[in-house]
Amino acid sequence: MRRALGSLALAALAAGAWELYKALAPDEGVSVAGVRFLPRSDDQAMPHLWTVLARLGQPELRGGAPIWEVLLSACLTTLGIVAVGLLAGVVVGGLLAVLMQRFGFAERGLLPYVVLSQTVPLVALAPAIAGWGGAIMPQWGTVSVIAAYLAFFPVAVGLLRGLQSPTPEALELMDSYSASWWATLVKLRLPASLPYLFPALKLAGAAAVVGAVVGEISTGTRGGIGRLVIEYSREATTDPAKVYTAMLGAALLGLTVTGLLTLAQRLAARGATP
Repeated sequence: MRRALGSLALAALAAGAWELYKALAPDEGVSVAGVRFLPRSDDQAMPHLWTVLARLGQPELRGGAPIWEVLLSACLTTLGIVAVGLLAGVVVGGLLAVLMQRFGFAERGLLPYVVLSQTVPLVALAPAIAGWGGAIMPQWGTVSVIAAYLAFFPVAVGLLRGLQSPTPEALELMDSYSASWWATLVKLRLPASLPYLFPALKLAGAAAVVGAVVGEISTGTRGGIGRLVIEYSREATTDPAKVYTAMLGAALLGLTVTGLLTLAQRLAARGATP
């Protein structure tokens, strides 16, 4: 309850800051020596929040479905892609973490490349992945690969740290029982890694959402929230509130994924409690 109230308070604070800046700042923003330091606050750049919320209930096109309904359908489509990408990222990241924990030379050889993989600009990588996979998988599969590419990194690093977290005394106790590497992994290392794994999963979930949205934009995949962001941005000059509804949908999708992973963490904690 406290977390929910805290989240609502932060949302209200952010909304108040938005409206306060819009009320006090000049329409053209704040510039110093010809360089703009603060954004414009006119209705085209920063519509009132109540205008954005009202736009959610209005038709996307004349005579069409309301925007909230279109956004919900798009978010569900992207959520399915995110789920596939996150699952693939967890599997790949988990296997890499176990491999690096088992063999020291694998950690020394692979970890720098795992880190290096995240320095490649996604905007440049997405079209390449689409080109490689376009002949063997559907567009949504390509987008899932892009989401998995971003999701595997926090899982690999977080789980590796968790697998290495048992104390020497605990490892010596397993050795005294002549436990195999597999038994030590299942009975000691994996349970000890849970406090590290779930924060990594939340980061992976957020990264998968970003990857899916960018992938949809880069590959031209229709039906998802990423495509709506591009389509609505074309109407920024005539219908600025419509652009923010797509951004709001993408943000709520990220919060939904994080919330589902938080729920999974609580269920896992209850299951682990004797």
